[in-house]
Amino acid sequence: MAGLWGLLALFALLAAGLWVGLALIATGLGALALFKSVPPVTVLAFNIWTGLADAGLAPLPLFILMGELLFRGRVAERLFYALGPFTTWVPGRLLHVNVLSCALFAAACGSSAATTATVGRITVRELLDRGYDRRLVLGSLCGAGTLGFLIPPSIVLILYGVLAEVSIVDLFLAGMVPGALLALAFMAYLAVVGRRAPPPKTDRDAGHGPGGLTRSRALLDLLPVAALITAVLGSLYAGLATPSESAVIGVAGAAVLAALDGSLSRAMVAEALRGAVRTVAMLGLILAGAFFLSRVAAYLGLPQAAAAGLAALDLPPMVLIAALVVLFIGLGMVLDGLSVIIMTLPFTAPLVAAAGFDALWFGVFLVIVVEMAQITPPVGFNLYVVQSLTGEPLSRVALASLPLFAIMAAMIVVLVLVPDLATALPAAF
Repeated sequence: MAGLWGLLALFALLAAGLWVGLALIATGLGALALFKSVPPVTVLAFNIWTGLADAGLAPLPLFILMGELLFRGRVAERLFYALGPFTTWVPGRLLHVNVLSCALFAAACGSSAATTATVGRITVRELLDRGYDRRLVLGSLCGAGTLGFLIPPSIVLILYGVLAEVSIVDLFLAGMVPGALLALAFMAYLAVVGRRAPPPKTDRDAGHGPGGLTRSRALLDLLPVAALITAVLGSLYAGLATPSESAVIGVAGAAVLAALDGSLSRAMVAEALRGAVRTVAMLGLILAGAFFLSRVAAYLGLPQAAAAGLAALDLPPMVLIAALVVLFIGLGMVLDGLSVIIMTLPFTAPLVAAAGFDALWFGVFLVIVVEMAQITPPVGFNLYVVQSLTGEPLSRVALASLPLFAIMAAMIVVLVLVPDLATALPAAF
């Protein structure tokens, strides 16, 4: 009953427009005051301090800063022109650059919104000017931009690892295969649709691709980005660096790329630092509320009660998963993906553990569902990013992304049927 009243109070506060972090804290304070005879302020201060001082969170601001530096550089532009020559022979041609650029940028950035905005600044204008179908341009960017949540280094996976007490390195490994398969599924869809309605050929599309680059020159332009991805992830997986140290490598590498592109300046670095501080502060407030509410839930015995209630209902595990998909997509329609994960994990993690699901698998499952929420109106962050880039009505952008949403839903089904897609690689290492 305490958990039910807590959820109702939380949703009421969110509906009233209160910030997510403050709503989480207020819900926890109310629950303690009503149902537990412990000093709320002492519990609040202790759990916020111990939670935010967790060493597992150290890579988070660094990866965010790396993404800010890349966002303000010319990485996406180099990716577009370098990948173009390798897609001109595939049905759908340059539409695949949207997916490939997002996948590579996500592997160097870790943020969905930053991936969509940075890649979209270049690809939308170029593809529309070349006569590609507007619906496919918008839809492919919305869907592929969500790969920033799944392909490591992922900010969302770092947060999940800290909250669920799961190895961040293992989570990064778990996200690699599903992330690659999702990108390939997007490209397969674009190839099929592109074969049915091929885009008009232009001189820049033919032969050497965008800007007339040869494939050998394009490979040279891809080397800096490939080197950054290899340095960040390679040092981590090889055991040469901790997640925090690999994040430092990423920041240094992003600065070097910006310097090579001629975009590194004092003003650019200051702007990147301000953007990183704003993002980290927002996440810090949400995390503070999540840590506090998680401890309140433990004080009230909610995890044990939830597990016992689930066992008493004797629900099939697949029914639970289906219910969670509906819940997360519904919440994602009114909240951003990070808030959904942080807000619900104290309640959903015990249920999933009681049902026998692996924590690594659930992390990947959760991220893909949250990716789906990124392109569901009315609060789909990627929809707003693409709308701001194109000026298209939100409804048209949402309709264009529907096929990509369906592909993600199919990926959820595949992941449920074949859980080894997420767990096999971490087990191998």
